[in-house]
Amino acid sequence: MKVALTVNDFLNRAELVYPDRVAVVDDPDQPAESWGEMTYGEMAKRAKAMAAGLDAMGIGVGERVAMVSHNSARLLTALFGVSGSGRVLVPINFRLVAEEIKYIMEHSGARVLLIDPELAEGLASVECETKLIIGAESDAVLMKFGTEPAAWDGDEDATATINYTSGTTARPKGVQLTHRNLWLNASTFGWHMGVNDRDVYLHTLPQFHCNGWGMLYAVSGMGGKHIIQRKIDGHEILRRVEEHGVTLMCGAPAVLNMILDAAAELAATGQPIPGSGRVRIVVAGAPPPTKTIERTETELGWTFHQIYGLTETAPLLTINSPRAEFDNLTPTERATKLNRAGVPAIGCTMGITETGEITARSNVVMDGYWEQPDQTAAAIYNDCFHTGDGGFIDDQSYLTIADRKKDVIITGGENVSSIEVEDAIFQHADVTEVAVIGIPDEKWGELVTALVVTTPGSSLTEADVIAWTKTKLAGYKCPKKVEFRSELARTATGKLQKFKLREPFWQGHTKLIN
Repeated sequence: MKVALTVNDFLNRAELVYPDRVAVVDDPDQPAESWGEMTYGEMAKRAKAMAAGLDAMGIGVGERVAMVSHNSARLLTALFGVSGSGRVLVPINFRLVAEEIKYIMEHSGARVLLIDPELAEGLASVECETKLIIGAESDAVLMKFGTEPAAWDGDEDATATINYTSGTTARPKGVQLTHRNLWLNASTFGWHMGVNDRDVYLHTLPQFHCNGWGMLYAVSGMGGKHIIQRKIDGHEILRRVEEHGVTLMCGAPAVLNMILDAAAELAATGQPIPGSGRVRIVVAGAPPPTKTIERTETELGWTFHQIYGLTETAPLLTINSPRAEFDNLTPTERATKLNRAGVPAIGCTMGITETGEITARSNVVMDGYWEQPDQTAAAIYNDCFHTGDGGFIDDQSYLTIADRKKDVIITGGENVSSIEVEDAIFQHADVTEVAVIGIPDEKWGELVTALVVTTPGSSLTEADVIAWTKTKLAGYKCPKKVEFRSELARTATGKLQKFKLREPFWQGHTKLIN
């Protein structure tokens, strides 16, 4: 017997086994009316009501529904109500500006767009067949209680979500993740992390970000409790860890740094650190410094785990968790072991090409890039997904990321296409040449940095370049540092030699990724 693997399996089990258990505690500070506490029984009803609402709107199986939102109970529910009824959810990064979202809407062909109230004014120019502000307006149209939604037979190879990610091209690519991709990623991730029905999961990771790395499915399937955090602040994270008994969270290195800074302030006043001896934190996006990993253990008393993956791989490829062999090591020695990207997750095979590029074979590899067969063929060939990252695998099968073959900057856990930023800056009349690179930064991992050549006599300043770019792109993509140059290093054919431009900033670093 073969039964289709779909995201419905996770919520269906929670509804069956834990119908009266509190499933979600929504952030009380949602600009739309917060959904407050709801049980798994209530969450399942709302997911079905959402599916019935899409039926009433004439949104068919396979059609796209886009949502631009901070973390919320509504977005969490949509991951089941939209995808679980055979439609395709397009969760969009809330940091993007109107022009970027217009492209995603056009490219994905989404017929419905749900917008966070806080973002409504800035996205007023974005058009869609049905555009709703999240809250009373969207609930009235989309939530059809008391109506049984149309049955969907379930197809594990159907696209469940399209997640747009910045890569080496100027425009983001839509990653098609199937139900099978998401099911196996969530199950494997949950297994490796020991997710169970006593877990309390704090949403410190954006839910749009590869569907919360799939952890939200795993937690739901096991009946864990979701604590929604809309905006990230180190002190607020620690407060919620204490209030709700949080045991698990995920985030970029920048989030961990915020927590460490807040904890240091508490410690300075003699206050205990919430969650000590209880919290497991999973970090990805870029390997944090060994010192940060050590501080997680010694100052927070939390257990550090690191994973490596990409949106294209749903995302889990490798995982590095404290193992029994590390028990007798000192915190410093243990941190050194945990600084590596990790060993392959169950069902994943990693490799290194002759040019040093990391490859992967796994059931979590995407179906392809939406409407971009050429880009798909450039990433998946020879029966492998080519990550664009460079690295090496040691004799214990641990992967270490050494550099980035793709021209992508990872800052605060977010991918930034340097080409996209260069294109935006180059539109300024005073700019004749520009190169955007990532340079090491203790807080953000890498800092988006623009090297600019201006027209003769220009009075353009660093502040001018940054302000200009902010009119074109989301804030996190904009340069935080600008240096003016008389010329930029190029090959004889005129191609930018970014490795030469990066070199002075990375002196003393053993890896070309931070």
